[in-house]
Amino acid sequence: MNLLSFSSKVVYGHVGHSASKLLLERMGHTVWAIDTAVLSNHPGYGRHTGRITPPEELGALAEGLAALGVLSKCGAIFSGYLGSAVNAEVVAETVRGVKAASPHALFFCDPIMGDRHSGLYVDADLPAAFGDMLLPLADIALPNAFELEHLTGRTIDDVKSGLIAADHLRDCGPRTVVATGIGADGRVATLAVSDDGAWFVDTPNLPCRASGTGDVFAALLLGHLGNGMSIEDALTQSVSGIYALIELTADGAELALISGQDQAIRPSRSWSARRIR
Repeated sequence: MNLLSFSSKVVYGHVGHSASKLLLERMGHTVWAIDTAVLSNHPGYGRHTGRITPPEELGALAEGLAALGVLSKCGAIFSGYLGSAVNAEVVAETVRGVKAASPHALFFCDPIMGDRHSGLYVDADLPAAFGDMLLPLADIALPNAFELEHLTGRTIDDVKSGLIAADHLRDCGPRTVVATGIGADGRVATLAVSDDGAWFVDTPNLPCRASGTGDVFAALLLGHLGNGMSIEDALTQSVSGIYALIELTADGAELALISGQDQAIRPSRSWSARRIR
């Protein structure tokens, strides 16, 4: 599958395209990566250099692909970290162009805005851009629990409340919602809700100070779905893969992505999805 991906890139570490591209290519997909930010390292280190890519540059890169006539060969579009609301406008315009050229292309939207540890860490106008521009175009949305709460105005403290919030978000556009980081009683659940049903996988909540777990999970899920797995099986494989990678990372500051890439893609231990609807 050819995948057009909008996400960040870092020189040091494994977040954004510096995490996802390796895994997606290992899974057999061709990634057309447009970097929405190029940074020395992720901001969690307290300092970084680099910049958010200006919207004019993002648009020019997307227009270059269109001029080559390759958008009709695109099987999916992914958006991750965008950096600004104006970049969200460029992505929305590009998604519409890809879908016009390749009607079966799916749009995966990871509405990266923040998490429960840090709160919002993007521009204040970006959450509204997700709600107004990108999620209505999305086929699959990939929020974490904090982002799902922010987008729906609903409190999530267990799988049941997560299911209600996911259904609310599905009414806004994406037919499938996969929500991560739903924690309770020392465990963490990932929930997938679609027209075909709802499933969740829960695992022990392993401590992890490394960034990029969301980017890796999104890449695994996208890659498995792109290889023809059902949402239930892709959920099982993706949760099992990220769990294995976090185990290997232990207390490291960066994900053990290089040494753990095989376990991420083909985990030796499986955490099975359970149907709840």
